[in-house]
Amino acid sequence: MTISIPKEIHEEESRAALVPEHVGKLIKAGAQVLVENGAGLASGHSDEAYAAAGATVENRDAVLAGGDFLFTVRGLPAADIAKLKRGALLAGLLDPFNSPDGVKALAAQNVSALSMELLPRTTRAQKMDILSSQASLAGYVAVLLAAEHSPRIFPMMMTPAGTLLPSKVFIIGAGVAGLQAIATAKRLGAKVEAYDTRPVVEEQVKSLGGRFVTLDLGGETGQTADGYAKPLTPEQIERQREGMKKVCAGSDVVITTAQVFGRSAPVLVTADMLAAMKTGSVVVDLAAESGGNVEGVEPGAVVRRNGVTIVGLRNLPGRVPAHASQMLSSNLCALLEEYWDKESKRFVLKPDDELIKGCLITHDGRIVNEKFSAP
Repeated sequence: MTISIPKEIHEEESRAALVPEHVGKLIKAGAQVLVENGAGLASGHSDEAYAAAGATVENRDAVLAGGDFLFTVRGLPAADIAKLKRGALLAGLLDPFNSPDGVKALAAQNVSALSMELLPRTTRAQKMDILSSQASLAGYVAVLLAAEHSPRIFPMMMTPAGTLLPSKVFIIGAGVAGLQAIATAKRLGAKVEAYDTRPVVEEQVKSLGGRFVTLDLGGETGQTADGYAKPLTPEQIERQREGMKKVCAGSDVVITTAQVFGRSAPVLVTADMLAAMKTGSVVVDLAAESGGNVEGVEPGAVVRRNGVTIVGLRNLPGRVPAHASQMLSSNLCALLEEYWDKESKRFVLKPDDELIKGCLITHDGRIVNEKFSAP
């Protein structure tokens, strides 16, 4: 079986779907590996490194046409999908909700496509969970960006010129990204507070040295079976904003992390809340690419609103592409290993398996995931 790695062509993408250190692992299992020229350059991996690990480095058309199973970071354009083998497999962050034409093209080409964003959140799936691995890096990068744009230092310093007080950092959302942001801000010496509608995460926040902000929203809050926050009522949202406004006003840095796959990100920080913040404050919006948690954010840009800097840069994991690629590559290799048949030396697709069923969007020339099927 041939594993193909095309170069990412999205203008802001610096990650690679497979790193050289994992090539040997796949070859040892009995696979052949095709890598497009320059696929790893942006993440610090040369063509020579892939070749030394045992991969064959080829041009794009050869990589697309020669793959039985293609690993990608993002989805492929329709022109590339048309070059794939009929019956090939494809796995990556395919963004199917925003790529309906791509989904149709995959079905028309009889490609079995695994959209890793849809992977069920189970213990068995953890080693394949690309969203979590990349979210962790996004949380780390968000804190570094905040420190870069802030006019204040993060740690407290006792100096002959006087005491410099630590920066106050408020993190909204204590999922994977939020928890990493808490840990990183604490390591830099900041005073950290965090808020989440799920009371169950309070212990995790405290274990990392953060103070958990409790807001009385009235009514029920909590999380779904998949671990995501339950939607709030309009009344709860208003009470939440009023409570968070006070915390934001006293913070030097606010980091928002709430994203809902397949839907626009919820607005958590309004213009009214921004107006209450101090001049020189910084807000980093991790959800800028999906609409943003901050009112007035500009995806891909850093802007100032009434003295507050709003960082809306996209693809934060791509700002540390070496480790982002390493983690992503490990996730995809774990997927391969989970369904690898040692005798036939092939990936065996099991449409009825709970993990595959959750993320399989096209198969046998059809769109098989009901979320994307035509009504």
